Amino acid sequence: MPVVLDPDAAAVYKAFQEAGRPAYETLTAPEARDYYRAARVVSNPEPPALQSSKPLAIPAPHGTIPARIYTPNTLRKKDGLAPCLVFFHGGGWVIGDLDTHEVVCQKLAHQGELIVISIDYRLAPEHRFPAAVDDAVTATRWVAANARDLGIDAARLIVGGDSAGGNLAAVVALTARDGGPKLAAQLLIYPATDFSRKHPSHREPETSILLTHSVIGWFANHYLGDADNNDWRASPARANDFAGLPPAYVLTAGADPLRDEGDEYAKFLKDAGVPVTYRHFPGQFHGFFTMGKLLNQANIAVTEISAWLKTLG
Repeated sequence: MPVVLDPDAAAVYKAFQEAGRPAYETLTAPEARDYYRAARVVSNPEPPALQSSKPLAIPAPHGTIPARIYTPNTLRKKDGLAPCLVFFHGGGWVIGDLDTHEVVCQKLAHQGELIVISIDYRLAPEHRFPAAVDDAVTATRWVAANARDLGIDAARLIVGGDSAGGNLAAVVALTARDGGPKLAAQLLIYPATDFSRKHPSHREPETSILLTHSVIGWFANHYLGDADNNDWRASPARANDFAGLPPAYVLTAGADPLRDEGDEYAKFLKDAGVPVTYRHFPGQFHGFFTMGKLLNQANIAVTEISAWLKTLG
């Protein structure tokens, strides 16, 4: 059945086409980052008022990992400690940063009534796989080890992200299951889970919107280089076992090349006995989640995810 965009998504897609933005695969990585960063001005919704937004520097073998901690005015505290979402931004492991995903992190903190820590992991091609994975794991373990000092309840630690960030969250969840820390949940927003790109949604013309089929190859080449795309740290769908993973929220979009692999990953988790909340937005394209100024479905997604976060305790 052909994918049909919602009217608002179709209008946004048309506006992006008419704006004449060059395809990322025709640019250098720094140029693509600049274009992506600039787009947030027209697409990000107004941020909510928070108690604070502060920088963090997380120690790592290579130096420090920049991060930002968002604390809302209302927190769901137990014994003085609050739940925390460690968030990894999307952008194909090549583009995106703390600023591009600041508003969505602020909204999740505000509506979910929890602390959000956004992680600025190293990007490719300057730092290829598994640098981003290493940073995501290191950052999560540091937050867990320093939870009390940060006002965080280590028993209510969640990982999450969108697209490439969803990939990193899934990989961190797999790593943490076997080596700690214990996680309360994983939030996977249209996650990249399988670099084979063999699913039907990678071939449908209707899914090649903004995140086009060709730019996915550009991202993959920058990130993986000569690495094995079957390595589960790159393609978490290739993991041998999904049992014992924390509860998951998996979101997919209809006009998205990653749609089928996200759907498949949710099924893998369910079949392994993992509690899964699955939400599909049939008329939206990849990347809509951060576009709350233009797409009300993005705001609905944030509200629904925040409600799910509250069910975790």
